[in-house]
Amino acid sequence: MAIDRVASLKRCWALGIEPGVVGLSKKSRRRQKQRMNRKVSEYGVQLKEKQKAKFIYGVLEKQFRGYYEKAKKMQGVTGENLLCLLERRMDNIVYRLGLASTRRQARQVVRHGHITVNGKRVDIPSALVKAGDVIAVAESSRSNAFFKTLAENYNTLSVPAWMTADKEHMTGTVTRFPNRDEIDVPVNEQAIVELYSK
Repeated sequence: MAIDRVASLKRCWALGIEPGVVGLSKKSRRRQKQRMNRKVSEYGVQLKEKQKAKFIYGVLEKQFRGYYEKAKKMQGVTGENLLCLLERRMDNIVYRLGLASTRRQARQVVRHGHITVNGKRVDIPSALVKAGDVIAVAESSRSNAFFKTLAENYNTLSVPAWMTADKEHMTGTVTRFPNRDEIDVPVNEQAIVELYSK
């Protein structure tokens, strides 16, 4: 299985993303170098947008290409469909609900079987949720020290408008799919579509 082991802060700096976008509270101590003489080609801009999306959601190339092909077959705008599919991933939903501080941590929480969907345990981070699905911390995992600490500090204010969260039971419901205005990811999805359609 392929794993992306690039240092997160270094990758944020290279792609020009704020570390807070991926859930990191650290600030990069490096000063960003400004290259005045170097002009970036249209292809370079498109490639950078694709790399940003892949890095933010923690998806590698083969899987990302699969999401693009699926988005292309769906009705509506391909770029918006692509971002909607990425937002519907189980690890992203766990991160959005505040059950993990980063998407990488959310991926691990899902992988270790701590999350249930509609009462059934799910351990696949790339599983797509549907509207109406109820995501919760498994009963057996609530006694875990990580989730005990999380329950004390759990904040439902950061949950997006397309989901609802219940602080008492540490559950969340996907009420509907997000539209582009509700996805706060700094990615130009149109550039990704142009790159793949060449």
